[in-house]
Amino acid sequence: MAEAMKQTVAGMLKGIERYNPDNLTTLEKYVEIQSRENAYDLEANLAVLKLYQLNPQRFNIDITCQILLKALTNFPHTDFVLCKCLLSEKIMQEEPISQIMYLGDVLEKCNFQHFWERVANMSDLCDKIVGFQDSIRKFVCHVVGITFQTIDKGLLMQLLGEVDDNTAKHWIKKYGWKEESDSVIFIANQDENIKTKNITEKIDFENVAGLMAACL
Repeated sequence: MAEAMKQTVAGMLKGIERYNPDNLTTLEKYVEIQSRENAYDLEANLAVLKLYQLNPQRFNIDITCQILLKALTNFPHTDFVLCKCLLSEKIMQEEPISQIMYLGDVLEKCNFQHFWERVANMSDLCDKIVGFQDSIRKFVCHVVGITFQTIDKGLLMQLLGEVDDNTAKHWIKKYGWKEESDSVIFIANQDENIKTKNITEKIDFENVAGLMAACL
């Protein structure tokens, strides 16, 4: 259903039609479909927020929350920042949007343990987004993959959201990591990821001829 809607919505985002408030009903329905079917369309979601900005009387806080939570699932990309740019300070301070703003700040700082604590207290919001937790875990694994050489398995389980052993093994296998022992996971030899770069600067004689003449 999401794929079929995507084609319909694509036509609504062309030219002046992008700013037609009559399209909001369809676009809002599309946001809800994205949430249910674990689909994602940033351009359409930004169009919804822009229409809310231009037509404040049509603002829907529930749809806005879904858009923001969907944007969080696409970290480390800048989707969340783009969404924030279309919201006023007043709206960002409203509940529960302010809670999602805080989630974004915590996630940006990679404070994953605190992030999962907050999510546990916002289950009514986050559970509306199918695949939300696994999408965040992909970001966690991305950060772990570029940061650690080895990591304590217990710590990894915490970073992934206090997951059980079977879930941890699923993510370890998914990213090609290796269990060196019952407690240590080998991630990568980060030294191999450091690449040297030779920088060569070429200066033509014509570029310095005037300077040399001035020094004589």
